[in-house]
Amino acid sequence: SNPGPNRDTRRIVFVSARVHPGETPSSWVMLGLLAHLTSQDPHVVALRDRCLFLVVPMLNPDGVVHGNTRCSLSGHDLNRCWSTPKPRQ
Repeated sequence: SNPGPNRDTRRIVFVSARVHPGETPSSWVMLGLLAHLTSQDPHVVALRDRCLFLVVPMLNPDGVVHGNTRCSLSGHDLNRCWSTPKPRQ
């Protein structure tokens, strides 16, 4: 198939952090990653030309803020519903 003139043909890189409150080091890793990905380092500029980065710095903000160790406020463990996500109930 022809991707068309407006279609982005870069590879997609999905990065997420903070599914659970105890994963505080991932916030620091994400901060460093974002600083590096937005820098003008020639290697990173070349990488951005080849890849589209989709970044979710905190995947479960309600669970993290409220201290839910395994789930969101709706009671779903976000680490366990990737292959069969359920619509909101």
